[in-house]
Amino acid sequence: MATMVSREIQLKSRPVGLPREENFELVEVTLPPLQEGEVLVRNAFMSVDPYMRGRMYDRASYVPPFRIGASLDGGCVGQVVETAGNTDYRAGDYVSGRQGWREYYISDGAELTKVDPDLVPLQAYLGTVGMPGMTAYVGLLDIGKPKTGETVFVSAAAGAV
Repeated sequence: MATMVSREIQLKSRPVGLPREENFELVEVTLPPLQEGEVLVRNAFMSVDPYMRGRMYDRASYVPPFRIGASLDGGCVGQVVETAGNTDYRAGDYVSGRQGWREYYISDGAELTKVDPDLVPLQAYLGTVGMPGMTAYVGLLDIGKPKTGETVFVSAAAGAV
């Protein structure tokens, strides 16, 4: 792989109140050459989810806060464009991951999941058939365990889920 430049959105400062444009910065970064077993992925879709606002605070939570000067991570769907000896992925494969708000990224593949663009639209892997959809599915069926005759109330104010 020749030297490659990618663009990413980084957290520039912690928002006070609603996030504003000045809290973020579009930065060009030079990617290192692929190492054995790695893949280069070009993001097609990146998710913006409600939990991300909480990660902009510098406080302990169930997920670590975003770091100032670092790319915001989160759900993404992209296409493998190059591999270096990774036998699990080939150029052209579509994958979902958590590398977030960046144009290209390098991965060893451990956190990637292949997705099928012929099954549903790619962006659905960030919603109904992705983390929010699976959260709702498991919450309803495995935790709620509804029974015949019960009434289930679904709130539209439940965030991404």
